[in-house]
Order: sequence, then structure tokens, then C-alpha cells
Amino acid sequence: MGDDTHGWTAEPGAAERARSVLATAWSCAVTAEGSREEFVGAHGVADDGRVLLHVPEDSALLTAAICAPRGEPSAVLEFADVAPVPVRKRIRARLWLAGWFTTEDDHLAFRPTRVVLRRESGAVVVDPDEFAAARPDPLATAEARLLTHLADCHGDAVERLTRLVEPNSLHGVVRVQPLAVDRHGLTLRIERVRAGGDVRLPFHRPADDLGQLTERMHVLLSQASAVTCPRPLQRQRADGDG
Repeated sequence: MGDDTHGWTAEPGAAERARSVLATAWSCAVTAEGSREEFVGAHGVADDGRVLLHVPEDSALLTAAICAPRGEPSAVLEFADVAPVPVRKRIRARLWLAGWFTTEDDHLAFRPTRVVLRRESGAVVVDPDEFAAARPDPLATAEARLLTHLADCHGDAVERLTRLVEPNSLHGVVRVQPLAVDRHGLTLRIERVRAGGDVRLPFHRPADDLGQLTERMHVLLSQASAVTCPRPLQRQRADGDG
């Protein structure tokens, strides 16, 4: 059997991460022609990364698209990636797309010419061609349901997974929550009284569907169970929540 981990990395690339943010964001802010509008549940995404936006007839953006030279107003779209589980600093990333709108049938089509992804580690400029060719993480649309289920129903499993975290990272911890999951691994948010940080637990192989994700999680939990010295997280969490 061949090695299916060839070319695998322990976390998504910037283009894939940007497409995942775009695929799961429920709202977007559009700045164009000196005005800014917020749209909720109004956008879709084409396979090539174009944003398809349905706006009200009285929208200033629609007026700008109709009246702009060549019918192509420049604009900036902003999307926020919000953690589905309540944690401090719930915005995990922001995505900015700069480009042009064109009118198509009953919607506006936005083609990005500049893509910027900002995460806790800093901002990354994504090549527009790489962005167009990338696909969202296969678990992206299921992530919110998976993480809330893990946090609400399997707190014992989350606590067990902390055995895989370096002891120094757990000093003074008051709460640990699942922050993110993708095909490459699970990220935990470690919260302390005045600070915190994130710890990533990579899978041994990428998970391309929910069945594979279940197996990868079982492997992580088995590895955690093999740790002979559990961390005293239960008492620290109880003290911190009091």
C-alpha cells in the first residue's frame, strides 16, 4: 500500500483556509464607492472563488454597480471566521477580498484580484490564482456542529486530550475548549486567568470525510489514554469557573 501522506502538512494552506472561511461565513461587509453595507445570508461562492451576492433593489451597492464605468465598481469584501464554541477572542480569522463587481442576472458577481487572510499569527497575501483553484476544507461546513457537540457532550474527551499537551502549556489553566477542526487536526483553546493560547493536535493522516474524522479522533484519544500521568485539569477548571 502506498503512503497516502505524501505532500500532507499538519495544517491547511493559506488558500485552502481562505476558501474555508468564505464557504462558512454567514455574513459579509462590503465597502464600495465610499459606502459600507452589511449583508447577512446573501452570498454564495462559485467553484472559481467568485462571490455571488444577492442584494436588495434599493442597495447603494447595486446602484454603484449599475452606474459605475463599465459597470464594474471596485470593492472590498470582509468576512469573519467566528469560533462556534464560546471562547475568548472568538474571531479566529478575517478574510479581505479586493476586486470588481459585475452584474449577472439577478445578482452581483465579485471577482477578487487581491486576497488577504489574517490570523493570530499575522496576515498572509494569497495568490488570486491559488485562491481560485483551492477548495474549502472537506470538514468546513460540518465544523460548527462537530465542535459544539464535542464541547457540550464530550467534555471528558476534551479533558483527556489535554494529556497530549505539554505540561507547561497547562500551567494555570482555567478552561480548555475545542477551537477548530479541519482535515489535518484539532485545535484546542487553552484559557488562563489573564492569558491563553492555542494548541494543535495533528492527525496521523488527513481526514477527508466524517467517517475518517471519527477514526482520527479515536486515535488521538487512544494516544491520550496511554499517557500515564493525567493533568489535574478538572480541579483547575472548577476553580477557574467559580
